[in-house]
Amino acid sequence: MKLLNSTLDLDAFFDRLRKASQRVLLLDYDGTLAPFRAEREQAAPYPRIPPLLDEIVQCRRSRLAIVSGRATTAVAALLGLKRTPEIFGSHGAERLSIDGTYRSPTVPEATRAVLGEAYRWAGDQGLQRQTELKPAGIAFHWRGLEREAAERIRQSVRTQSSRWSDRSGLELREFDGGLELRLPGITKGDVVRTVLAESDDQAVVAYLGDDTTDEDAFETLAGRGLSILVRTELRPTKADLWLIPPEDLVSFLHRWLESCK
Repeated sequence: MKLLNSTLDLDAFFDRLRKASQRVLLLDYDGTLAPFRAEREQAAPYPRIPPLLDEIVQCRRSRLAIVSGRATTAVAALLGLKRTPEIFGSHGAERLSIDGTYRSPTVPEATRAVLGEAYRWAGDQGLQRQTELKPAGIAFHWRGLEREAAERIRQSVRTQSSRWSDRSGLELREFDGGLELRLPGITKGDVVRTVLAESDDQAVVAYLGDDTTDEDAFETLAGRGLSILVRTELRPTKADLWLIPPEDLVSFLHRWLESCK
């Protein structure tokens, strides 16, 4: 673990966590709980993670939520926990509550038509394996591909996206390993704002993520909770702490769990 914020006292944070009336742990999935895989459907969590999450779900006065770019159903299936936690999918466009209640945005018919068109275009281009259709967007992945092949996908999607955006209002956003066309105004920072609004003022909050899409969440949480970058290599970030997975991640989750007992 490496402190990125010189004012952070990690021992003091865990002391507050032990005494807190409410604890909130927000976790990204790909790159944070699970190593990246070119075969996205095989991106299982690090082996020691699911048992820890199963215990944290049961922690008293605790709230565990997964905040992912994936659809909620995909996250739930990959986690494979005894009890499905709260999941904010598609960067927060979808929400699966711990009681099983599911909410998703209303997508205009014209937008759904454009998403379908984009999906068919990807098929025509031979990009089925690189394409992920979601309830409120479509992602094009190039992780694991050679640089030249990845650049071809990037340029093709950017060329097409202006036509799709003009007709649908969808916006193109880049993430680590791809591009996504999605409804505007939906970010992981919005998820953090929602969770904070639903929590009491004294709740102790931490958010763990790896991607540039998590920076919105780090910025929103600044001064209110602990932001943690989980990556094998450090990059410019607004996070307070850097963890190298899986060892640092496992240690942090162990310490969180012990603080909840």
